[in-house]
Amino acid sequence: APSAAAARMTRAVAEDARTVMPVCAWMEGQYGISDVYLGVEAEIGASGVRRVVERDLTGSELASLREAAAAVQAKQADVASL
Repeated sequence: APSAAAARMTRAVAEDARTVMPVCAWMEGQYGISDVYLGVEAEIGASGVRRVVERDLTGSELASLREAAAAVQAKQADVASL
């Protein structure tokens, strides 16, 4: 499965396909989250991640996503302090 996902991403970049797929993308305000890489759906094309696709999330889904982002940011801070 990982190699199939990598091949699909490579094809989307090579063909500038603008394919929407789950990836780890840099968040810049989407879902109210910034300054962290997070697993979300994004449109992939010749320049890589063209945009994060924001879906309508329930309140609990959005809270869980923000909690995950906070956990990743906490780990980033731990690594930075080494």
